Amino acid sequence: MKLMLISSLLVTASLVPAFAGDESTCATKTIATSHMEKQDIVSTAVGAGSFKTLVAAVQAAGLVDTLKGKGPFTVFAPTDEAFAKLPKGTLESLLKPENRQQLVDILTYHVVPAEVSGAQAAKADFAPTVLGQALRIEKLEASGKSVLRIDGATVVTADIACSNGVIHVIDTVVLPRKNIVETAKAAGTFKTLLAAAQAAGLVDALSGKEPLTVFAPTDEAFAKLPAGTVEGLLKPENKDKLAAVLKYHVVAGRHLAKDVVTMKSVATLQGKAATISVDDGGARIDAARIVATDVLAGNGVIHVIDSVILP
Repeated sequence: MKLMLISSLLVTASLVPAFAGDESTCATKTIATSHMEKQDIVSTAVGAGSFKTLVAAVQAAGLVDTLKGKGPFTVFAPTDEAFAKLPKGTLESLLKPENRQQLVDILTYHVVPAEVSGAQAAKADFAPTVLGQALRIEKLEASGKSVLRIDGATVVTADIACSNGVIHVIDTVVLPRKNIVETAKAAGTFKTLLAAAQAAGLVDALSGKEPLTVFAPTDEAFAKLPAGTVEGLLKPENKDKLAAVLKYHVVAGRHLAKDVVTMKSVATLQGKAATISVDDGGARIDAARIVATDVLAGNGVIHVIDSVILP
């Protein structure tokens, strides 16, 4: 799956100097650097002078040799001002030796293990990172200009060429997301679903690295089932039946709402296909209405539905 995502990004496209800000200024910078010998990503960041915090973090995380290596890499690089926007004390805590792994996770979430130009990124919905999670990519129009956002951070300068990849400058530090189970738990409206996943032995699968799309029934959706249905499914002797019901709500891969509504059906992990339909009231999967979409998690996406669907 990661290779497929990377391949989808590596399409032929022309380079663009920037997606936001003063286009003429960015174009000048690109021309100026084109006459200089390219340096590796770390040396380029050091030379720029606006990534002191990022460089210090890379050093503390022990990632200097990696980012000076062959690559290629794409780094979405937060400026010093971006790091300064973090809550007070966050950076200082991350730089402590005992928090090194957390720092490594955050930094590798900013790195894609391939060279991806700004134009190529603008054609994708996600970019797989070294951490294993995928960054959400959005191309928006603002004040007549195209703006590229990475997990909500704005790309302020794109396509800084390096000898082992490319740097895109962003205005905010992006943080890894919680997995599907953690995201559902934090929402507070999927207690029955999570209890069912636990009883069916599916928590590890829903917490894994392979991307999934979950059509998640709320607690109210489970409450609509005939009396005694949930209690019966939660019994140990009905574990396989419960697992089949839950797997019918899960699809392999990340599928955003804009893609789901173009499908006539989706192949579920249970083995059967669920029907997708769209009417004036919105989208449905089988008879369940999709009431909220694109709740992003580190290992996939959740679409909220108002009824439990049965295979």
